[in-house]
Amino acid sequence: MVVTNSPSPLAAHKYLRRISKDFSTVRRYSNTPAVVSVPASTSAFIAAESAAHLPTCGGSSPTPRTPASTPRGIRRRQRMRKRSSVSSTLSKVLILNVRDLLKAHAGGEPLKEHQPRSWIETNFQKRECIKFIPCPRDDTKCCCGQAQITHQTIPGIESGSPGDPWLPTKHTRPQPTDAYGTIEFQGGAHPTKAQYVRLSFDTRPELLVQLFTKEWNLELPKLLITVQGGKANFDLQAKLKKEIRKGLLKAAKTTGAWIFTGGTNTGVTKQVGDALLLEGQQRTGRVVSIGIAPWGIVERNHELLGHNREVPCHSISSPRSKLAVLNNRHAYFLLVDNGTQAKYGAELILRRKLEKFISNLKLHPFTHSSTPVVCLVIEGGTNTIRAVLEYVTDSPPVPVVVCDGSGRAADLLAFVHKYASDGEEQPVLESMRDYLIGTIQKTFEVGLDQSEKLYQELLQCTRNKNLITVFRIQEKPEGEAQELDQTILTALFKSQHLSPPEQLSLALTWNRVDIARSEIFVYGQEWPNGALDEAMMQALEHDRIDFVKLLLENGVSMKKFLTIPRLEELYNTKHGPANTLGYILRDVRPHIPKGYIYTLHDIGLVINKLMGGAYRSYYTRRKFRPIYAKVMNSYANACRKSSTYQYQRYAGANSLSLVTGLLPFTSEMALFEFPFNELLIWAVLTKRQQMALLMWTHGEEALAKSLVSCKLYKAMAHEAAEDDLDTEIYEELRSYAKEFESKGNKLLDFSYRQDAEKAQRLLTCELHSWSNQSCLSLAVAANHRALLAHPCSQVILADLWMGGLRTRKNTNFKVILGLAMPLYIRQLDFKSKEELQQMPQTEEEHLENQNLDNDDSDRSQPDAESALLKAKRSISLRYRMGAGANNREKALLADTYSVRDTKVHENGKVNLTAGAEEPPSKVSLTDSDPAQFREFFNLSEYNEVKQHQPLRLKKKFYEFYTAPITKFWADSIAYMFFLIMFSFTVLVKMEQMPRWQEWYSIAYITTLGFEKIREIISSEPVAITHKFSVWAWNMWNPCDGAAIILFVIGLAFRFRETTMDIGRVIYCVDSIYWYLRILNILGVNKYLGPLVTMMGKMVKNMIYFVVLLAVVLMSFGVSRQAILYPNKQPTWSLIKEVTFQPYFMLYGEVFAGDIDPPCGEDPSQPGCVTGHWVTPITMSMYLLIANILLINLLIAVFNNIFNEVNSVSHQVWMFQRFTVVMEYQQKPVLPPPFIALCHFYSLLKYCVRKAKGEPGMSKFSFVP
Repeated sequence: MVVTNSPSPLAAHKYLRRISKDFSTVRRYSNTPAVVSVPASTSAFIAAESAAHLPTCGGSSPTPRTPASTPRGIRRRQRMRKRSSVSSTLSKVLILNVRDLLKAHAGGEPLKEHQPRSWIETNFQKRECIKFIPCPRDDTKCCCGQAQITHQTIPGIESGSPGDPWLPTKHTRPQPTDAYGTIEFQGGAHPTKAQYVRLSFDTRPELLVQLFTKEWNLELPKLLITVQGGKANFDLQAKLKKEIRKGLLKAAKTTGAWIFTGGTNTGVTKQVGDALLLEGQQRTGRVVSIGIAPWGIVERNHELLGHNREVPCHSISSPRSKLAVLNNRHAYFLLVDNGTQAKYGAELILRRKLEKFISNLKLHPFTHSSTPVVCLVIEGGTNTIRAVLEYVTDSPPVPVVVCDGSGRAADLLAFVHKYASDGEEQPVLESMRDYLIGTIQKTFEVGLDQSEKLYQELLQCTRNKNLITVFRIQEKPEGEAQELDQTILTALFKSQHLSPPEQLSLALTWNRVDIARSEIFVYGQEWPNGALDEAMMQALEHDRIDFVKLLLENGVSMKKFLTIPRLEELYNTKHGPANTLGYILRDVRPHIPKGYIYTLHDIGLVINKLMGGAYRSYYTRRKFRPIYAKVMNSYANACRKSSTYQYQRYAGANSLSLVTGLLPFTSEMALFEFPFNELLIWAVLTKRQQMALLMWTHGEEALAKSLVSCKLYKAMAHEAAEDDLDTEIYEELRSYAKEFESKGNKLLDFSYRQDAEKAQRLLTCELHSWSNQSCLSLAVAANHRALLAHPCSQVILADLWMGGLRTRKNTNFKVILGLAMPLYIRQLDFKSKEELQQMPQTEEEHLENQNLDNDDSDRSQPDAESALLKAKRSISLRYRMGAGANNREKALLADTYSVRDTKVHENGKVNLTAGAEEPPSKVSLTDSDPAQFREFFNLSEYNEVKQHQPLRLKKKFYEFYTAPITKFWADSIAYMFFLIMFSFTVLVKMEQMPRWQEWYSIAYITTLGFEKIREIISSEPVAITHKFSVWAWNMWNPCDGAAIILFVIGLAFRFRETTMDIGRVIYCVDSIYWYLRILNILGVNKYLGPLVTMMGKMVKNMIYFVVLLAVVLMSFGVSRQAILYPNKQPTWSLIKEVTFQPYFMLYGEVFAGDIDPPCGEDPSQPGCVTGHWVTPITMSMYLLIANILLINLLIAVFNNIFNEVNSVSHQVWMFQRFTVVMEYQQKPVLPPPFIALCHFYSLLKYCVRKAKGEPGMSKFSFVP
């Protein structure tokens, strides 16, 4: 038994009345013509039920009333045709009702007695004629266009007389609209959908705008193009047609415009539809095209009846029909109803009101301009001329663009415009009066009176000649001809008399930099204060790259423009592409409330997190915080006092001086020294790649900017992968990082080919705006192997590795020999003083060298050479190679480095160090006294003679022992000696009192532990946790720490007699690591270094394999143990018994006797356990999976790692070389255990300096 939901009795009764009424109407119209009189209540009820589509079941139909009389003067054949047409129409309506009934029952929808009306039904209405007024030409038709037999009659309303005026406001009544939804135009590869609604001609325009924005989810237009022209079909010249299509589409797409047309598939609307068809083929964003057509003129409009329906429709009109179909390329339709049928004109009033209402809307919240409206005239008839006259005489007037050559009205307007003069009098046109009137008669086929009237309307249009622009394609060659989109936008500027800032705001809104370049930024243009700054802010927010370029070319100074409030506002803008900044900010600022406004301190924390290591953003430094607080507080106070919104949002350089006038520092301190650096970081963090590339091309420190951008993008990609964002986001960020990688490498290569010496300084100079990093340290942070493998980088590393030595062959042997026999150092080749002055060095070395040079110069330097050295010291530049800059880098270059030569920055400034007592300060060359450098520049010839001045013996010893290669071999030799002593300690019997070999091992490891503590303390970060994280990046450092702690534990057990054996075992276990640590030394070798890297990656991947292996091993091991030994007692040895034999089976030890032990065959043998035969089967499967599948899988993974690393083995070795060079550059001279002397010496020197109050060392350093 099938149970169905039956409708309620009231609903069934209502739908019964509706269907019976339809049947009676069909039967009445098919038998005898009659005028049906329906009560008003019944008519309203039927209309409401038809709109609601309430299904019901059968019933009886009321008896139709017989008409009193039959219309006269109509032939029988015409009457029969009309009856048949009406019967067909009503039958279709009845079919629709029945179909709705079946749909409701099939879908199982419960039938409700009252259904709430939608917002569209509540606010939009249709119009129905309620009074029959005979048409003077045909008294069987009403003036509304309906035949008398189909016209509804309301009791109490008598029919009118022929000649009575028919008014829609008086003779129609409004009812809730019964037609809205989606049209699916058929005939293409895919259905084209369009929204539609039937509405009254007097609908308020604000409701229409709400319909567009709320119901149809459209953004308000930035430009409104209303197209006027002929209703009948016409042909255009092929060239003009192409230009109109391309220009109209480009104008709409580039500006975000709406296009208003007549909506039907005829005349000018069809031409616009062809242009939109071209847009559909390009598969880009759909243009907002809105067709405003009369409801009564739409063919088969009864098919559109329904509430929120999807109506399939073919845009093919009947050849004999006087009605029109809708154009299938439009996206939205307003079907205007004034109660008429088959008559145009219902939409004119509503269309003009809507255009005027939109023209009064503000373009967007940040500009005072209204939405511009422009009329485009293509062909057209007499109504088009009147529409143009109405546009140009309206208040405010609407500019008109006329397409010359399109025909009829457009050609007449273009001709009159060409010969019109600017004054009131038109002598040329008056002289051609008869010719023009004759042309009008011939063109429009009208009488003389109407022609003269049209002629006067044309003359009135010429009085507003500035509002009419004619588009002609014949004026210039094809390559130079102005396109239609440029003509449309230029006409707006010429006609509306906008100020230059308003014009620029419009061009920015449309994103038309070509219009701004040709029409706005013209010679002699004057700009008010702050206007270009406001435009720059809009261009940056909306990611208008070309406008930023244009504004920079036309005098906008980024240094004056970019203030702290503006930069913070850029980070909080909602415009531009989607980015991952919010995700990363939650990591540094958890529990962010909704609507939280990012501060620059928050952005600084994000930068620190992404850059990692010792990098500290300027926004998080102490000196920035008071500046930020005072500027923002004063800025907020000024905004509250300001009366204009523009001042609140765009405080320019002038207003900023007012804001900061109350502060104890100048307004320049609230600006940024390198604004393009700040904007580059903003563009990268907000994922604006093209803007970031633009900021990279401007300003200073291009190489550093490319490296920072590369690092930020890579870190953002890593964060996106961890947050499980789309794979496309990860790939996109990685591609951006590779782009900056390539640009940085190309820039370095170009610089190196131009000047190798300057390129080397470029890599090693200290960058104050980038956390005192160097380009080399930033390259390590970004893992930029290609840049570190560049010859320029390798030359620097080679110089740093060799220190003051200059040997080309058997270098390692000579260094070892020098360590063994110090007198041999005198025979080694060293660099000259001048060559050493070009090398970077630590701050301590800088101070030591100053002392050595002062002693030498005081003893033996002539006056001229003393003056030379004095001048050089006065302009010597100290810079840092920078501490390690990311979480994958050790604390590299923790000390300050200096180069003993002049380094001029791109901004024309140098860093001066007058000595150890004074900190470096920035001084402009233009502000310095030229006499200070006169001696230096006049001694160029003497400098050439003294290029290769040899070093003294004391200096040779200093340079030899402080060279990284010497430290490396000294450290390696001491380590190998330690291993021998430690191996001897654990291999021989351990006595109660340690031997001297053990004391040496204890001293070595203890001093090594102090050295690790020194490395942590002397690293650049401030917070101890941050220092430790930077130090722990290098895998060997935490391993060293763990081995040292393990040794100390063993040492504590060793000195107790009862636990001495335990201590010895800990020694033995600890010795395993100290032998493995030799791999760190071998990593320096060109051939062994990549192999060590491969081993590290293989071990990392092997961990995942061990997890898989453990799963398989435990699954079979537990089963085997449980079957063979069912009576085991619970002991910890069970773990060993489960895993021991299965694990060693991996290496070929099968344990065949234990897999299937003999049982039960002999009385001396134990009895067989239940299921003993299962063990051989399971272990065979285990060996198959583990030995064959998993082991070969591991081999394949290792092979892939080998191929991957081997392909870039040279770059891998060079990358590791940098790490090793920097590590030994900052190590003390003596190796453990003698390193304790260096620690004591450095600590003593530090205390002396602190006691004297010398600020030469900004932090605790142990480098002697």
